[in-house]
Amino acid sequence: MCGFVGFTGTLDMEQDARAEVLEAMMNRIIHRGPDMGGQYFSDDVALGFRRLSILDLSEAGAQPMGNEEGTVQVVFNGEIYNFRELRAELEAAGYVFHSNTDTEVLVHGYEAWSETLVDHLRGMYSFVVYDSRRRRLFGARDIFGIKPFYWYRTPGENELLFGSEIKGFLEHPHFVKAVNRAALRPYLTLQYPATEETFFAGVFKLPAAHCFTFELETGAMNIRRYWDCDFSEVDKPFERYVEELDAQVRESVSAHRIADVKVGSFLSGGVDSSYITACLMPDSTFSVGFDYQGFNETDYAAELSERLGITNHRKMVSAEEFFQALPDIQYHMDEPQSNLSSVPLYFLAQMAAEQVTVVLSGEGADELFAGYEWYEDTPPMAGFKRAMPLSVRRALGKLAARLPHVKGRSFLLKCAEVPERWYVGQAFVYDTDEADAILKRDYDRGPDAFELCAPVYERAKCYRELSKKQYLDMNMWLPGDILLKADKMCMAHSLELRVPFLDRKVMALAERVPERFRVNEHGNKQVLRHAANRILPDEWATRPKKGFPVPFRFWLREPRYRDMVKAYFSADWAREFFDTDKLMSLLDDHFEGKAMNQRKIYTALVFLIWYKRFFIDESRSHPAAA
Repeated sequence: MCGFVGFTGTLDMEQDARAEVLEAMMNRIIHRGPDMGGQYFSDDVALGFRRLSILDLSEAGAQPMGNEEGTVQVVFNGEIYNFRELRAELEAAGYVFHSNTDTEVLVHGYEAWSETLVDHLRGMYSFVVYDSRRRRLFGARDIFGIKPFYWYRTPGENELLFGSEIKGFLEHPHFVKAVNRAALRPYLTLQYPATEETFFAGVFKLPAAHCFTFELETGAMNIRRYWDCDFSEVDKPFERYVEELDAQVRESVSAHRIADVKVGSFLSGGVDSSYITACLMPDSTFSVGFDYQGFNETDYAAELSERLGITNHRKMVSAEEFFQALPDIQYHMDEPQSNLSSVPLYFLAQMAAEQVTVVLSGEGADELFAGYEWYEDTPPMAGFKRAMPLSVRRALGKLAARLPHVKGRSFLLKCAEVPERWYVGQAFVYDTDEADAILKRDYDRGPDAFELCAPVYERAKCYRELSKKQYLDMNMWLPGDILLKADKMCMAHSLELRVPFLDRKVMALAERVPERFRVNEHGNKQVLRHAANRILPDEWATRPKKGFPVPFRFWLREPRYRDMVKAYFSADWAREFFDTDKLMSLLDDHFEGKAMNQRKIYTALVFLIWYKRFFIDESRSHPAAA
């Protein structure tokens, strides 16, 4: 919907100079809100906002938005889907509304409920409330992490910078731009920025389902979790769950379609986006593929759109477009993220933005309802589990964990049903030893993937194997990869993406579904597939997950594109981070057909593209972190 930036302190400047800094920060994120801008200043804080108008297109919906006395000011990015119910409740309590926006619900909701406001909200959001009476900032991020929130404490001055995107901080005179040396090691394994401190030293993410208070008098920052999912199974008949889920998904789509602008949907042809599309019935759907043999799956989307009587818009992405877009994509991403599907998503959003302002999509269904391949046992694993008691498998798994990486080790670890020993999420690019071998000293000091997963698994220690894996993905993969690219790639084109599966009410149902109804001998995501089958033909309800297949591995065997990558791998500045001879060996072996190194190559390449864009191509520069 929008984007915001802000900072505390006076900068020892006159008001005009503060306004100039804030305007420059706002301009960095103008793509998030090209329709309107707004500013608020006090002695304590400066708030800036860029608006993409979705609800109440008049200036009555402008932000920052305050209460009648001006003692509460709000900047907010997202949508509150139950704002009408909350408004009615607040009006009954005597609060007067002056707009038809959901933002004003946050203003008066904070007045009524203070920090427990977050317990009332159904939606996607990040926001900051400035309470001048208490000289306090209060902010929060939605329970899934759909909308981003970043913050930074300035060295010495102890000021707080905050906003929807890190790049806004670059314009603040007290921001020191430097690489976080601890971020690269886990990224090489997980393909996304996995630490709470981002790739920019000192810049932190507010985690999903967390809120904070910042005391302007003392500079004290307090962050707390206000929600957590709870996979507590409730034993009800399978068909009962199917009925309830179908009703809840339809209701969620209805809530997510509310807008005063045109709404469309992304459509891949898989069950998740197809289900959302069939419930929404928009005028237009949008699909993307590649003009490379075997990598165009848009026919499924076109066929379903035709059956539903909906216009389907399609784009084929070329290799040239792919490589040319990478610097812009990493600029909008703010941090390195090497999920190849980010690139087609970028072009998909670009195409959709020409037709609509809001799109619905199917993100989150796999995490909530267990749709990933990793959640299922292979036939050999299933047979081994039937033949061996759990106690024996656990003992073998402990033994395997102490062995080197020999044949059969991974199999025994997986069959032990202790995912803490082997599962770090949906991506595993470099193992720890491979990452350490390729990284230069000082960049191999970050935590490894298993160290980052450990505290998440600790919170889920009472769950069984499947729920543990889902819980981990909901807390790491979903906000760190899936939702990060969804927000950044769509907002790059001033397009709002809404995700009806990631809804409080849908989640409340999902966390009660027994494991045997999520994954069984019939496959994964069983309750959702059967619910979708009530509105979709069999071939769409049962189709295996595909994602966005990208022919990157084939392009790397063409001299033109191999040379594009080589230019990054052989750059002098790349030697600060990597043993570039080893990078070139990965590239050469792949080019010559000796290995399939495309994921390792792309993950290293994306980091180098990000670094060049922000630390070499940017006009401003700062010394590297000590």
